Amino acid sequence: MYRTMNEELKAFLDQKYIQYNNPSFIECDPVSVPHLFERKEDIEISAFLTSTLSWGKRKSIIKNSGRLIHMMDDRPFDFITHASPQDLKPIHRFVHRTFNGEDAVFFISSLKNIYQNHGGLEAAFSMNPGAGIKEAIVQFRKLFFSIEHSPHVEKHLADPSHGSTAKRVNMFLRWMVRDDGCGVDFGLWKKMRTADLFCPLDVHSGNTARYLGILTRKSNDWKAVEELTTKLREFDPEDPVKYDFALFGIEAIGD
Repeated sequence: MYRTMNEELKAFLDQKYIQYNNPSFIECDPVSVPHLFERKEDIEISAFLTSTLSWGKRKSIIKNSGRLIHMMDDRPFDFITHASPQDLKPIHRFVHRTFNGEDAVFFISSLKNIYQNHGGLEAAFSMNPGAGIKEAIVQFRKLFFSIEHSPHVEKHLADPSHGSTAKRVNMFLRWMVRDDGCGVDFGLWKKMRTADLFCPLDVHSGNTARYLGILTRKSNDWKAVEELTTKLREFDPEDPVKYDFALFGIEAIGD
């Protein structure tokens, strides 16, 4: 009986994954911002900044992410590597919810350090090849905040070692690593395996997962991320996070 129910649930999730994992999904999703670019560095920088700003209403996320990139002359890689103090002055006026201009300037400075001294974002997330995704995020976070900064800015990059779901970082990694040829995720990074990714988890996807019976933990924390992803790996061990599309698409039934 359990096997039959499990198979039916997998078929349902597969159907929803196919429904939402297509280019029509892009227009109304924050992933549309990095899709404006072709250069690897521009894609990953704009994706990292956009994922960082991805809380609140999608229209506001897309609008403000696009505005920040436009303030970087629509050339994010060139901007972070060559911007002068004068070039950074307009950035100080940027605001998205609690992410302010000071935060934006620090993110630009830290990204500059990562590209100039640590081989770029992909290398920074892949410093320890044998480490899991959780450890990779924790190590990246340490590197990101290794230059002088205000403690205020640290809240904008989650720490799963303190129990956070790290939803926005996991979403960013999904964008960068998954490569299924459907045109939504980029598949630019080859140093991480799709099979090792963790499913982005927020209030809506958590409620939906509980409604479907694939998540029992009541709190949305890293343990819940692990439980959910472990279950999704039963459905597809090589690409468990593809079901993020399904949970996104049917999220209303769990609210």
